[in-house]
Amino acid sequence: MLLEFEKPIVELEEKLAGMKALAQESDADVEEAIKTLEKKIEKLKKDTFKNLTRWQRVQLSRHPDRPYTLDYIYGMTTDFIELHGDRSVRDDKAMVGGLGVIDGQTFMLIGQQKGRNTKQRQMRNFGMANPEGYRKALRLMYLANKFNIPIVTLIDTPGAFPGIEAEERGQGEAIARNLKEMFMLDVPILVIVIGEGASGGALGIGIGDRVLMMENTWYSVISPESCSSILWRSWEYKEQAAEALKLTARDMLEKGLIDGIIEEPLGGAHTDMQAAVNAVKKAILEHHKELAKIKPDKLKDARINKFVKMGVFNEA
Repeated sequence: MLLEFEKPIVELEEKLAGMKALAQESDADVEEAIKTLEKKIEKLKKDTFKNLTRWQRVQLSRHPDRPYTLDYIYGMTTDFIELHGDRSVRDDKAMVGGLGVIDGQTFMLIGQQKGRNTKQRQMRNFGMANPEGYRKALRLMYLANKFNIPIVTLIDTPGAFPGIEAEERGQGEAIARNLKEMFMLDVPILVIVIGEGASGGALGIGIGDRVLMMENTWYSVISPESCSSILWRSWEYKEQAAEALKLTARDMLEKGLIDGIIEEPLGGAHTDMQAAVNAVKKAILEHHKELAKIKPDKLKDARINKFVKMGVFNEA
């Protein structure tokens, strides 16, 4: 999938490929021209991705080739064992989780999973979890807490599933319970937004001692399209809505709502999946090293205070 702002880069890359093919097929000396064009492409990439609008970052966060939760989990871990079911209704395929080892340390890894093709998207419900998905996530967190295993959650969802059946089974209650219980866990919790971070669907696994976002992701109470449809009665103003929402990683860091940004490969995580996986793995290990030194009581107090302080302001 080619995004509009990527077209000038792709056009130059196609021209470069043609010049390289010409150099191989004939004796034409185009070495200097190739080097010049490569430098031009590199500069254009840096300038383009350094100055993306908020809406363009939203588009990158949804790129179909972007790595999803299981891509990160299998790329980072050895001996990953997926655990299933909420022990009440069913196994929600939109929420995945299990035990995995990263450089000798066992983690409980939990996150929303989207699908690559139509069949997978239907099975994964487009990454929108039902109540049983959040109850499964909480069950796995309780298990991690029992055996003193640190927790990592990977957020990538357009929101919790808004269907009638989800509401009938207690969607709001399931998310609210997760919020409450995650504050009370004794083990370190690291939260990483790897794609879309929308509404309570994201927040349902979003309470942590450290909250990080990848460079081209977003985190907001509502998507730009939904915001546009409410304010302007049309989806046509989604770009203005994205600007107004200030939902990018940089915006969140400036507001003190997250603790850090994980840089992506130039062009986005989908251009070099292994580099993106390595960046997330490095962040997990670095932050776990810090959090592992803190005693459980102090860890919980700091976690609670971290979120209580959000939104506090003083009137002049």
